[in-house]
Amino acid sequence: MKSARKGPTDLRSFRWFGRDDVRSWGHRSRARQSGFSSDDMTGKPVIAILNTWSDANPCHAHFRLRADEVKRGVWQAGGFPMEIPLMTLGETFMKPTTMLYRNLLAMEAEEALRAYPADGAILLGGCDKTVPALIMAATSANIPAILVPAGPMLRGNWRGQILGSGSDVWKYWYERRAGRLDECTWRDMEEGIARSFGTCMTMGTASTMAAAAETLGMTLPGASSIPAPDSAHSRMAVASGRRIVEMVWEDLKPRDFLTTEAFENSVTAAMALGGSTNAIIHLIAMAGRAGATLDLDRFDALSRRTPFIGNIRPSGKFLMEDFYYAGGLRGALDRIRSLLHTGCMTVNGRTIGDNVEGAEVCNDEVIAPFDSPIGAEGGVAVLRGNLAPDGAVIKHTAAERRLLQHAGPAVVFRNYNDLEARIDDPALPVDADSVLVLQDAGPLGGPGMPEWGMLPIPKKLLAQGVRDMVRISDARMSGTSYGACVLHVAPESFVGGPLAFVRDGDIIELDVPQRRLTLRVPEEELARRRAGWTRREVAYPRGFGRLYAHHVSQANRGCDFDFLEGTAPIAEPEIH
Repeated sequence: MKSARKGPTDLRSFRWFGRDDVRSWGHRSRARQSGFSSDDMTGKPVIAILNTWSDANPCHAHFRLRADEVKRGVWQAGGFPMEIPLMTLGETFMKPTTMLYRNLLAMEAEEALRAYPADGAILLGGCDKTVPALIMAATSANIPAILVPAGPMLRGNWRGQILGSGSDVWKYWYERRAGRLDECTWRDMEEGIARSFGTCMTMGTASTMAAAAETLGMTLPGASSIPAPDSAHSRMAVASGRRIVEMVWEDLKPRDFLTTEAFENSVTAAMALGGSTNAIIHLIAMAGRAGATLDLDRFDALSRRTPFIGNIRPSGKFLMEDFYYAGGLRGALDRIRSLLHTGCMTVNGRTIGDNVEGAEVCNDEVIAPFDSPIGAEGGVAVLRGNLAPDGAVIKHTAAERRLLQHAGPAVVFRNYNDLEARIDDPALPVDADSVLVLQDAGPLGGPGMPEWGMLPIPKKLLAQGVRDMVRISDARMSGTSYGACVLHVAPESFVGGPLAFVRDGDIIELDVPQRRLTLRVPEEELARRRAGWTRREVAYPRGFGRLYAHHVSQANRGCDFDFLEGTAPIAEPEIH
């Protein structure tokens, strides 16, 4: 903790509201225009509530109410709340992919915090890319900030069976395509799988990033596990509003505690829970904004030494509601305490070790003990080899064991349109041992690195009972997905990475225990193919897509924009 507390004249907002000049007079008069008095705004921390609510994002449907609850807490603690709506990233509706716009939200949020009289910020996010975008922004702006995660939705229900978003969609869609599920049943499932507001209730990207954010220290203790409709979620929002006011007086900023050790804690938590592969890209980008050190090799090293203890779909059996009742993230972190840097500070002014003290786990089947885990290693492995010189990843806990060491002939799709056109063609030369390969699906090839990495299994193989195959792409995969899917191959095929030169029939070898991904093609043949390759332009002649195409990094570097990386200071705005 810092010893010196701020006074009223030390606040950023004092430059807007506290001076005896015409500009401050104008700012105060405009605040009065909104119904506030000088007592409301002067000498009090101004808290920006960055709200990603939208009708286009059902996961955030409750954020209108949560914003009001945050305001209640801010008022209670003597602050002045200022709600600022931002672009939302609704995973299900936004095309071609929310990943294309993560950096745009990060830019908008950072500039909002810098341009307005914000002394501190509450970040209302939850759906996949909103969490990293908002934390990236708050880290770069480096003013006191707390994340209020959206929380997972209630468990799905269908004819007495519990359904998990995403995971069971893919599972039963396979059965539908195989002709084993009729349309009436499929429609019934559609009505029962998403029963409330909130994010996916599996350990998908949203739940993974919420857990990662809490372990980083960006939320109040226990905040990431609370189901969205639970009254505890409302109480957490109010408490966050109260706490952010104190953080302003304490001058506790993100870069004060978002250290390399904090990011290692975050990675460890994600690996222990069988978290989404998307966490790798986001955490690397977030670390870059904080000046922390994190790369793919460190991810893999931490995963190798971390036991897999979170029995949550898609890698396990249960859902986030069960996880919360079993003890939530605090319980899980207490079980892996020996692997954490317990002295890392968090937003409540206490260490992560303090925050998990006294946590209990009441269901060992949901959160396994440290000494009898579900698996000896964490949920994600990083692969390297001549097919992925800069790395690739696989969520091996969600794949069939038999495929973790596999070699087979490639069946190559040039892009997603080619995949859609041919995947169910009865004449497609494919069998259960084949390796499906998708090209042009990376950061530039997609563009935006869509969640196309869970390539569909050909219908004729589904009819034979095949439910998993080795699939390789430079795309991402939904955190709710499962299967032997190798993702994030870097460099991507669009920029001339080796994936671009794979041809039908080439033998590809996957060896997860050895962390290898090998294309068994002589180097001279690859050189010949490379010589005949021509790079194309991204199909964005103008606009944000053009900016994206010129500045986005590859997956192994977090897909941030080169001009947003780092911690170089930006001067406070002049107030004239």
